Amino acid sequence: MKRISFVILALAAIFVFACKQENYASNDTSVTETAASTETTGVTATNTPMASSTATTLSSTDQDFINKAAEGGLMEVTLGQLAAAKATNSDVRDFGNRMVSDHGTANDELTQLAADKGITLPTQPGAPAQKASNELSSKMGKAFDKAYMSNMVKDHEKDVADFKKAANEVQDPDLKAWVTKTLPTLEEHLRQAKLVAAKVKG
Repeated sequence: MKRISFVILALAAIFVFACKQENYASNDTSVTETAASTETTGVTATNTPMASSTATTLSSTDQDFINKAAEGGLMEVTLGQLAAAKATNSDVRDFGNRMVSDHGTANDELTQLAADKGITLPTQPGAPAQKASNELSSKMGKAFDKAYMSNMVKDHEKDVADFKKAANEVQDPDLKAWVTKTLPTLEEHLRQAKLVAAKVKG
């Protein structure tokens, strides 16, 4: 009788032990699956690219203006360098040097602003600038001085009109601030251009 009781107890112990092992295996599998799921989720999150913001934030009208302003500024620098080298009148040379300095600074500011908006501006003056440069290069002495200053008066009259219009129509706040900041300088250029042009006219 004692032998039978001992066998029954032994079998009960084995059964309990087996149940514990099965529960442990089940829990271990659950933990492994959870870890795998967490790891997979982590990798997925890491590899998922972040939503990128739109590079260009300017309207088509603003982009058109900023490109024209860049080309105009480059032309002023190119012709200013020509005047600094060829002009016989000291006032004309000084005006040319001021164009190189002032428009060079404005061009740098505009280039940085455009870069912040994801826009690449032209780095060379366009066809109108090349044409004006060729025409002026063919002139010498007083004829050059008169032609250059006449060009500067006409060009800055157009610049001032374009910037006044842009100050009201430009939508981007950063570009509008640059236009507002630059306009007084262009108005001063126009005033000075008229004065120098009057000196070399006769």
